[in-house]
Amino acid sequence: MLSDIQIAQQAKLLPIKDVAAQIGISEDELEFYGKYKAKLSDELSARLQSKPDGKLILVTAINPTPAGEGKTTTTAGLGQAMAKIGKKAIIALREPSLGPVFGVKGGAAGGGYAQVLPMEDINLHFTGDMHAITSANNLCCAMLDNHMQQGNSLGIDPRRILIKRCLDMNDRALRNIIVGLGGKVNGVPREDHFIITVASEVMAILCLASDIQDLKLRLGNILVAYSYDGEPVYARDLKADGAMTALLKDAIKPNLVQTLEGTPAVMHGGPFANIAHGCNSVRATKLALKLADYCITEAGFGSDLGAEKFLDIKCRYAGLKPNAIVVVATCRALKYNGGVPKAEVGLKRVSSTSAYISII
Repeated sequence: MLSDIQIAQQAKLLPIKDVAAQIGISEDELEFYGKYKAKLSDELSARLQSKPDGKLILVTAINPTPAGEGKTTTTAGLGQAMAKIGKKAIIALREPSLGPVFGVKGGAAGGGYAQVLPMEDINLHFTGDMHAITSANNLCCAMLDNHMQQGNSLGIDPRRILIKRCLDMNDRALRNIIVGLGGKVNGVPREDHFIITVASEVMAILCLASDIQDLKLRLGNILVAYSYDGEPVYARDLKADGAMTALLKDAIKPNLVQTLEGTPAVMHGGPFANIAHGCNSVRATKLALKLADYCITEAGFGSDLGAEKFLDIKCRYAGLKPNAIVVVATCRALKYNGGVPKAEVGLKRVSSTSAYISII
């Protein structure tokens, strides 16, 4: 059997303008990133605003294993299957983080013959959204340290700084560090921390923002520190919200790609479910619901975490309600979470070993 990457590399991709045409998107409503990737413009969202929504289908899983249980594979396969039987379907997914891509789990674009393409681009730099989120977060951190260096008029207590720098990579050596060493010109010495980009509040905010004005408001409300008097200090107090929004002006736009069989796929955002709400962006899902009769999306981790956050956070903020939920169940996950010794479970990533239970 061919490997995932061999299958992906042998696939014949459609030009992204042809994929877009299947769901009524014109070339003028696309912002091209090469032949096979594009961002969906604000003009498209405005044009479709009054169109009725399609049906929303959520894919989740029982308690997963470290290698994942195939939610993305199931989502891509379900989208392709519905297209095969003549349904107008689209899938809405999160963007992969480089941490898992180069870690145990590998990529997050599906597997086997149920993949989202171009797989290499999606799993690496894609359209630069992750880099923009990293830059916006770290800009706020830099402005905070510079504020303290330039007189600290807000009275920020360096022992009570909450915001952390980020990097989209597994680098445990940066989790707990000391910054500001090297004398007066190099800042105020203090303890600092790095997190992975997809665990940042900026990522969660991007995925819940309804538009760029809402994005700026939410960014301004980030609680970055406390003052010596115990007063909260927000990103807007540092005048960081406008600059952060400017860095995210393109990242807030959803991305359009395709499955192995040419089914349209909207990929946008990627917050971890153990840190944030673990779903793709509100903007992407709402747009997908306008573009097709069926939108198939997924939530991170298992149903007790990602699906619960999908229902309690994303659906409440966005006014959404799933019409059906698909649960991915595997023998491997039952063994792993049921007390079978880990060595006997076998955690090699498999493309499709799933049974599907549809819950209405």
